[in-house]
Order: sequence, then structure tokens, then C-alpha cells
Amino acid sequence: MRSTFMGLEASKRGLYTQQSALYTTGHNIANANSVGYSRQQVNMSPTLGYPGMGLNAPTTAGYIGTGVEATSVQRVRDDFTDKQYRQETNKLGYWEAKSNSITQMEDILKEPSDYGLAESLNQFWNSLQDLNVNPENGGARAVVIQRGIAVADSFNYMHSSIQQIKENTGAEIGILTKDVNSILQQIASLNEQIKSIEPNGYMPNDLYDARDNLLDQLSTHIPIETSKVPSGGNSLAIAEGSITVSLKLKDGTKVTLVEGRNYSQLQNAGENTEPDGVTPNGMITGLNVLKTDGTIESIGVNELSDLGKYKSLVDSYGYSTDGSGNPGTEKGLIPDMLNKLDLMAQSFATAFNAIHKEGTDLAGVNGQAFFVQNGKIDETGITAGNIYVSQGLIDNPNLIAASDSTAGNAETGNGKQALKLANMKFNSLSDLGGVSVQTYFEGVIGQLGVDGQQAARLQYNSITLQQAVTERRASISSVSLDEEMTNMITFQQAYNANARMISVIDETLDKIINGMGRVGL
Repeated sequence: MRSTFMGLEASKRGLYTQQSALYTTGHNIANANSVGYSRQQVNMSPTLGYPGMGLNAPTTAGYIGTGVEATSVQRVRDDFTDKQYRQETNKLGYWEAKSNSITQMEDILKEPSDYGLAESLNQFWNSLQDLNVNPENGGARAVVIQRGIAVADSFNYMHSSIQQIKENTGAEIGILTKDVNSILQQIASLNEQIKSIEPNGYMPNDLYDARDNLLDQLSTHIPIETSKVPSGGNSLAIAEGSITVSLKLKDGTKVTLVEGRNYSQLQNAGENTEPDGVTPNGMITGLNVLKTDGTIESIGVNELSDLGKYKSLVDSYGYSTDGSGNPGTEKGLIPDMLNKLDLMAQSFATAFNAIHKEGTDLAGVNGQAFFVQNGKIDETGITAGNIYVSQGLIDNPNLIAASDSTAGNAETGNGKQALKLANMKFNSLSDLGGVSVQTYFEGVIGQLGVDGQQAARLQYNSITLQQAVTERRASISSVSLDEEMTNMITFQQAYNANARMISVIDETLDKIINGMGRVGL
């Protein structure tokens, strides 16, 4: 025989379950604007029916339901969409950082411009043509010197400014490495908290969200892969467990960074690399993974996938292609640009000095080196960072070899050598691949522009794809106030109905208890 109070128990369970659903709806509404919050739902399932199984079970007309219970509170999340989001974030982090580096260099080079190196060279050639017409004019000679200084200053400015970008990028790599290490530590801490809660049969949804937020941030910096490890005990089947985080390499292999509560730390390896991970100059030779057991796993830069902000910054800053740290093995966006400027300055100075030495000055003496290292009289080892006009020529512009007459036979009105110097504008230089100085510089600027366009285009594509995945993820996991309001009304009505059911059963029991056996009274 069934219990007289079975209906009360079923409705009581209904009250508690709908109440839990209402509380969860309120939690969703409260976190509607919380970054990274995933909406939660109460999973309801019917309780075991009556009668139970067994030989002594009573026989009834049917298997009667006994109500409902809240089996778990689960967040609404799609793992596949999360994986897609992090993949697109990897790409965006790489191209965003590369586009930013190229943009900074474009701002410095400023070509075409009325104030850049190309214009300084044009004015320098024009001043030499004027000197060809008036080789004895002191003013024309002074202008040549000043235009030469302007060319040298343009080289110096570009070199120092790009070098500053390199140093800033090195500092940014150090800061990013610290951020990555902090995130790894936080993920391990959340793993430990989650593993202490799940075996009790609970779902720490808010801790899951906090951990996924950190994984999203980490995927911006480095390419990662995650796997779940069950916590054991009385954990629910839908519990997510702890997360193992691995660094994905180019060849498909993985390096474990977080496993349970244990986490590794990353450190840059390379020339002039400081203990805190900042690399102000030099080059990076690799990435060291410091394990919790004290061992170190070294990863070459070439082994890293071309994904994430870290790899992009390293590609811009400069790295050793074979890990040796030798200057000849350095490669990178900024070092390549500095090398091109150095080659251009050296080739320009060497060719110009050679022509200048062939001529004679106003005293009939062979010309000296026009461009030298700053503060020195040595013309070897000239770079974009140290090129300067000889101090002797600055002090005495009459030493400019504008004449093509032989030594000892000064021709004061001869300015033919100045014309040869001016025509160097069109001379092909073997060190520059058989093109003139300005043509080479135009090629450098053009290549930088093409690289910038490609980076900007791929950055835009990455943003578009990430936005599409973000919207798809939001449609699954984000809180919709309209939907929550509908749920609130639904659960409220269900709660009211269960309460009414209890009232009905109460009236029924009152009739049985107080009304039966009183016929005729």
C-alpha cells in the first residue's frame, strides 16, 4: 500500500528543485555582464518511482512517480567552439604583433616623405650639382657639407629609432614571458581547488569559467593544447576535472606546462638575456621550460609554431637560427632591417669616398674620406648608426675634392669631380645587388610596405574569423536576459503549481483525517 503522504513528498521535491532553478537563474542574471561567465542550468531528473524493486514489493495499478530532483548545476559550454576560439586567437596574436612591429618601422622610415632619407639624398646630390657650377664658392661648399651631415643624421636617426624598437620589443618579450608564467601558476592553483571540490559530487562552475578565461589569455601568447584528467572520488560524470596544458611545437610534439597542481615556468635563452626574462639587446637562442622537478627542457626558436604573440615578438626582435648565438645566424624582422640599413650606409660611404679621393681640393691635394665613423677618421666599419661627415671637412669645406685635376695641378674653376659625385646617384653598386643607393632604399621600403599589407590583411582575416567564433560561442554560453526572464517565469509558475499541489493534498488529508467516520453526525 502506498504512503498517504507520498504526494506531499513529491510536491516538496518539486518545490526544492524549482527553487534551485530560480536561484540559478538569479545567478545568471547577476553575472550577465561578467567577462567570461558561462550561463548555468539546473539538470532535473525524475526520482525513482513507486514501488521499488524486490520480492516483497507491493503490487499497484502502475509504477507511480515520486517527483523530481536537481541532479547537478552545469554551465552551458561547448569544448569544440572553445578549441576553435583559441586556435583563431593564436593566429590573431601572431599577426597583430607582427603588424604592430612593421607599423612602428614604417612610422620611422616615413617614405615617401619630405623629411626622410630619400629627400636628404636628393638634396645632397643637388648641392653637389651646384658645387659643380661654382666649385670656388665657399657657400656652395658649406651647403654640401651640411647636406652630407643631413644624410648621415638620417641614417643615424633611422638606426637609433629602429634599435629602440628592438629594445622595446625585447622588454615586451620579457613582460609577456612573466604574464605566461603567472597564468600557468594560476591555472595550476585552480586545478588544485577544482580537484578538492569535485570528489564531493559538486560542480565548481565559476572556477571552470575562471580557468577557461586564463586559457583564452594564454592562447593569445602561445599555441596550447589541453586535455582533461578526472578527479576521481564521487565526481559527477559531467565534471571537467583538472586541465593539462601543453605547448604545441611545429613538428606536432607537445611540451607539458601544467599538469594538475604542478606547473612549469618559461625563460628566454640567449645573448644578454637577464634572469627576469627581459632581453634588451642581442638575440634569443631558444626557450627554456623550467620543470617543477628542477630539470630544464630547451626548445629552439625554429621548433616553435608560427602562432601566438610570443613567437611573433621573437621573430621581430631577432633570434639565432641554429641556437648558437653567432651574429651570422641572426634572423628577424628588425635585425634584417638594421642589416639592410648598415649595408646601404657602408656601400654608399665606400663608393662616395672612392670617387671623392680621386679628385683634388682647392689646394690641388687629393681628396680624403668624406664619410667616416662618428668621432673617428676611419672609414672602415661604417654602419647606419655611426656614419658621419669627416670633421676635417666640416672644419674646412675647401678640402672638398670638387676638381678632377691631378694632384699638384689645381684648377680652381674645375668642378668636374663634383659632377661625378652628383652622378653617383645613378651608379650601380655591386654590394647592393647591382642597383643604385636610392633604388635599393626604394626596394627596402617597398618590401616593408608589402610585408605590412600582408600582416594587416592576415590580422583582419584573423579578427573576422575570431569574431565569428566569438559570436557562435556567445550564442551558446552567454547570458540572454530575455531567455532568463522567460526561465524565471517558467520556474516561478512551476513553483506555484507545486505549492498549490501541496495545498490540494493538504485538503485531501484533512478530509481523510477529520471527515471520515463522521457520517450522520
